[in-house]
Amino acid sequence: MYRLIILLILTISVAQVKAEGDVSRGKALTNACVACHGVDGNSPAGAFPSIAGQHTKYLLKQLNDIKTKKRAAPLMTGLLDNMSAQDLEDIAAYFADQKHKTGAAKAELVKLGESIYRAGIKRKKIAACSACHLPQGEGLNLAGFPALAGQWPEYIEAQLKAFRTGARDNDGEGRMMRNTALDLSDEEIAAVASYIYGLK
Repeated sequence: MYRLIILLILTISVAQVKAEGDVSRGKALTNACVACHGVDGNSPAGAFPSIAGQHTKYLLKQLNDIKTKKRAAPLMTGLLDNMSAQDLEDIAAYFADQKHKTGAAKAELVKLGESIYRAGIKRKKIAACSACHLPQGEGLNLAGFPALAGQWPEYIEAQLKAFRTGARDNDGEGRMMRNTALDLSDEEIAAVASYIYGLK
């Protein structure tokens, strides 16, 4: 029994080592990424997500979902087709290793945005964003919950609306994001997206 436990621990440890990406190699693979996501993963425009400092588990899931067409990303069509699993791990490692930039929330949206982010909307049975994405928007790598702090509000708005309509559905069988976004109004989405942009 003891040997079996040791063998299991060693197997898990080896798997974890193999799953780690190579940051230097990842940088060399990002030539096609920089136009939209920026050289260091800080996107130059709100239509594209900033992925600098994002958790590797989340980045890798999104890359695999886009490659397998589980998540629609028309501008990335074909870009990942010839990438190996190791390539994707290395790219994820590179962007995770970069420092993300933050912005500032619109003053007139802070009160509503903070209320939704920190407490949810009780009457609509919407949970607080901070429950999964944590108080400062740092996310949780082990659970696969993305970091949100400093993300472009335009991008957050677009994703929440896509989850709301079901156009984006790669949030798992629990439908966590689709259920959360379902009853959010455009005003509430704009407020929480602005608030997230100002999180540090």
